[in-house]
Amino acid sequence: MKTELLLHQTRLHFPRFNVDEIKITPIEKGGSDRKFYRVRCSAEQSLILVKYNRDREENRHYVEIAQFLEAHEIRAPRIYHHDPDEGLIWLEDLGESDLFSSRNESWMVRRAFYESALDETRKLHQLPEAVCIEMRQHLPAEFNAALYAWEQSYFFENCLGRYFQIEQAKIDQVAQLPGFAKIAEHLAELPRVLVHRDFQSQNVLMRNGQAYLIDFQGMRPGLAHYDLASLLYDPYVDLTEAERKELLEHYCGEKPAADFLNTLQLCAMQRLMQALGAYGFLGLVKEHKHFLQHIPKAVSSLREVVAKVDGLELFKNLLIELQ
Repeated sequence: MKTELLLHQTRLHFPRFNVDEIKITPIEKGGSDRKFYRVRCSAEQSLILVKYNRDREENRHYVEIAQFLEAHEIRAPRIYHHDPDEGLIWLEDLGESDLFSSRNESWMVRRAFYESALDETRKLHQLPEAVCIEMRQHLPAEFNAALYAWEQSYFFENCLGRYFQIEQAKIDQVAQLPGFAKIAEHLAELPRVLVHRDFQSQNVLMRNGQAYLIDFQGMRPGLAHYDLASLLYDPYVDLTEAERKELLEHYCGEKPAADFLNTLQLCAMQRLMQALGAYGFLGLVKEHKHFLQHIPKAVSSLREVVAKVDGLELFKNLLIELQ
């Protein structure tokens, strides 16, 4: 949609703004198929305008999820107007400061930001089951064995095959390890809560020291450990083992039990495989080359995580070869 049409739609829905002052500038954001714009309405006020693909199910649910989060006092951008026919959303502009942009600050500063982020996602994870059931009609497919298996396949195809160009027979040998199917089935059997699904440093905005969740359109029933793994093993930011431990204890309110840590380890493996598959696909198929720079760090983290998982010796050896 051309800028002139976006201006026309904005003026149509926000007639109180001075038409001569409204300016729209594009915002570059990740590998999303959505387009983001900052709408400057006056010297003091701005909005974010999102143009989304109406054919993609996740995008269609964004507004319902945002309203759901607001109703349950989980911080997220406020929706000002939604035009479903045009696939346009005008929402609150919370600025450009996110967890990622604080990555070079001292741990004392960053820890407070991370704890605020964990507090918000814990609210989501602790919602009553009845509330979660009511919300499921607006959400994509839940985390089940098939979805965990898809994440594994996504990694094998787009990271090992497309990026590292490992021969298919070798990939197939690793992919067919019984341990992968067992992990998928085991995680799928655990009780589910609502999860963000992409809870990483670039999807948490910071405003006045408080965290706000964004890019939550993939929210679905899953494991809280998956969200924790997404943040604590985020390839975009370096966290030490001691820092991860502090944040886990903040989230749990105590030292996590062994079972909790084991599940976190498996979810970290799944999340890193999914991220690496995405980097390969976005970088080489969608030609967003900047994603490729994150592959070495993510592979290193995956190697560290898988080293503690039983039954995947062939996979561990392959990861060592990728150094």
